[in-house]
Amino acid sequence: MGNSKSKSKMAAVGFKQLFDDVSCTYTYLLWDPKTKDALLIDPVDTKVDRDLKVVADEGLKLIYGVNTHAHADHITGTGLLKKKVEGFKSVISKASTAKADIHFEHGDKIQFGERYLTVRSTPGHTDGCSSFVLDDEKMVFTGDALLIQGCGRTDFQGGSSAKLYESIHTQIFTLPDDCIVYPGHDYKGRLSSTVKEEKENNPRLGGTKTQEEFIDIMNNLNLPNPKMIDIAVPANLRCGVPDVE
Repeated sequence: MGNSKSKSKMAAVGFKQLFDDVSCTYTYLLWDPKTKDALLIDPVDTKVDRDLKVVADEGLKLIYGVNTHAHADHITGTGLLKKKVEGFKSVISKASTAKADIHFEHGDKIQFGERYLTVRSTPGHTDGCSSFVLDDEKMVFTGDALLIQGCGRTDFQGGSSAKLYESIHTQIFTLPDDCIVYPGHDYKGRLSSTVKEEKENNPRLGGTKTQEEFIDIMNNLNLPNPKMIDIAVPANLRCGVPDVE
């Protein structure tokens, strides 16, 4: 996409951070203030009505629901949104193997109005995880790959600790230090971090942590499976449809 504006002269993108207190999932609403075209990142099925109220209150045209990956702890809202919003399209990575209207790959751009997100493939939590970098590189939406002072688990859905370490170090930690990190979850009420903060202080991935040390940490987490994994993953591979019709 041709962009005649320098990054420093771009108007601030429209932005709201929304939260599901059951799964501790963050959903992000972004829009172009000029055209009012909008997208949702990681919508949750039980919060669709809330999201649509915010969209209506802001006078927006919701065009996309974009998932960072096929979630294991909640059902995506994209299936319901497709039924409620005319012209709405679901978007997810090709590597996820999930159904969607649009599949993206590393380096693709997701356009909303005159603004866009650039896709960075960040596998490791799952093999289909992606992060989204705003066009001015002031924000990155990391899904379950990089969390605040943590990261996503790597023990199911094609997860790989070695891949996740490589993904974070090559695709996230290479962004500008002041780029704001917006994660897919937080369990302590924190809203965001920065690339610099995570690169220097993340206890699993930051500082001088080697890949071998990271793999050892991840191999010894011994976490229980998410409560909804047997329902959420199959549904999310069908774009949030709970039961096969």
